[in-house]
Parts: sequence; structure tokens; C-alpha cells
Amino acid sequence: MSYNAITAAIQEQSNPTRAAHSMRFFKTAKGQYGEGDMFLGLTVPMQRVIAKKFHDLPIPAILRLLHSRYHEYRLIALLILVLQFERGDDKAKKQIVDIYLGETKWINNWDLVDLSAYKILGAWLLTHNRRVLTRLAKSSNMWERRLAIVSTYAFILTGELDDTFALSTRLLTDTHDLMHKAVGWMLREAGKKDVAQLEAFLHKHAKTMPRTMLRYSIEKFPEKKRKTYLLMKHL
Repeated sequence: MSYNAITAAIQEQSNPTRAAHSMRFFKTAKGQYGEGDMFLGLTVPMQRVIAKKFHDLPIPAILRLLHSRYHEYRLIALLILVLQFERGDDKAKKQIVDIYLGETKWINNWDLVDLSAYKILGAWLLTHNRRVLTRLAKSSNMWERRLAIVSTYAFILTGELDDTFALSTRLLTDTHDLMHKAVGWMLREAGKKDVAQLEAFLHKHAKTMPRTMLRYSIEKFPEKKRKTYLLMKHL
């Protein structure tokens, strides 16, 4: 399991047409959220297969992938870290969490965050102090703020909702659309566990929360109830 072997496997499946589509989809033009990101054109299922094949890749090689200008290298590195975290003992898990938190500058697009945050950081924080989420939620780096809220999905899956609602309240005034979507997504998922708690949150904040956040959070409500909350934005 070497860096050269995995990069050869990645390059073998590169596709310029798909790469061009990905660069548009992930908004890589000047001034967009993914400005400058480079793609090789692998699908996520392709990347999962490669990550699984190279799941024992040493940490130094994983970091070389994570530091790449190519998006797929970074995602595969994160997918391998997820696999190693899931299979590791407490010492290995702690090492991976420390690496993850130390390398957030490279976890710099929404799919990189969404496919790794709750499976590494969130899973770790199920049984450890969660103060780091507040620090991340206060960050000037939008991707770190997204890491914070998406990590709480691990808690939601176990029925723990307080951190999701607390961070959502803190992030209500976030100005980035990708944060509105992420917070709304987590609120929606929390609502699947406890719709009364979600409705209590919405009764308090629906008038002032960003419209996209609201729309995402009520996506699973019956149409009549969705319209009621959307109308609250205009009162």
C-alpha cells in the first residue's frame, strides 16, 4: 500500500469530461466557494472503491493525498481516514481525530465535510468533550463552521439533539448559503427524531432565520404546515 500505487489507481480512472462537469458543479470559478479546486473526474462510488482497496494506507501517504490540489485525492484520503477510524482502537481513533482537526484547511468543500465530519469528529465526540464544536462554529473559515454543525449528525443518529439545536441557534446569523443549507439539513434530521423540539425551535426563530435554512428544515413537513412556517417569514 503505497502513495504511488494509489495515485496510479486514481489517475487510471480520470475522465476529463466528468472533471469539467465537476468543476462547474463544485463552483470552482474565481470568486466562487470552490475557487481553484482541481478535479480528475472520478465519481464518488469510484473513490469509495479505491479507498476500500487502500484502507491500510500509512498516515504519511494519506496526508500526501490530503494535501493535493486534486479534489479526488483529498476525498479519498478522508474516506480512508473514516475507514481507519471505524476499525481502530481508542488510540488510533484519537490520532485520526487529531489529524482531522489539524488539517481542516484541506477539508475545503461541502462533500469533503459532509462525507467525513460526523463519521470521524462526530463519532469521537459521542463519548468525549464537545467544546471543540463551539470553537469551530465561531471560526472565520466557513468549512470549519460546516464541520461543526454536520458533526452533530452523529449525535442525531443516537437521539441526542441538544447540540444540534444549540449550534443552529449560534449559526442563525451566518451569511453563507452553504451554511444555511447545512444547518437546515441538520434541523430537518433532528426533526425526524423529535418533531416537537424542531417545531419549538421554528416557532422561536422562523421569522428571522435565513429562508434557505427554513426551507431545508421543514422539507419533510406536510404541505400545509410548510406553508404556515413560510408565511411566518412575511409577518
